[in-house]
Amino acid sequence: MKLKVLNIDGSKGSTVNLDDSVFGIVPNQHVVHQAIISELSNSRQGTHSSKNRSAVRGGGKKPWKQKGRGVARAGTIRSPLWKGGGVVFGPEPHKYIKKTTKKMRKLARKSVLSDKAKNGKLIIIDDIVLNEPKTKLLVKLFESLKLSSSKITLLVNSEKNNLFLAARNLPNVYLVESTSASTYDLIDCEVIVAEKSGLELLNKQLMVN
Repeated sequence: MKLKVLNIDGSKGSTVNLDDSVFGIVPNQHVVHQAIISELSNSRQGTHSSKNRSAVRGGGKKPWKQKGRGVARAGTIRSPLWKGGGVVFGPEPHKYIKKTTKKMRKLARKSVLSDKAKNGKLIIIDDIVLNEPKTKLLVKLFESLKLSSSKITLLVNSEKNNLFLAARNLPNVYLVESTSASTYDLIDCEVIVAEKSGLELLNKQLMVN
């Protein structure tokens, strides 16, 4: 599959050859859904917690004798029925891990990339280099591509400090190394803007069985 490559100023450049098995497949929406559910679940910390009657400080001594007072029995002042007592069936730390196979994760990313490429939502730039860590330089690039108001996932071949510093001030732009991009990173945007070299690395990574 041949896709057009633009220069950093938005003018037309060369073309890039990408594998049809990565950018030209029929998207499998079910696998994409499973991969996203897995990624979002695995990103949860699961550290939510509350104190039950045994974890609340104090309450070790029986507040009054068992019989003879004419009131209800009580074994601790930290009973959930009392003010300052423990929580009944409160949240406890646990894991939210949902596993998916390596093949499913690859197929999900291929499906999203194929869908974006088919619908013209994949824009390839020859080389994205900023001489200064200036946000306005990156804004100018997106203006030349007519993407000022779009939600963008920016794929690069490696971490570039100037580009990272320029992109972090833009709430609608998420920058990530192409080989580290998850299914959610690729689908959670209106347009994918990718460096030519970064996209070639991603293409090579997803071609391997």
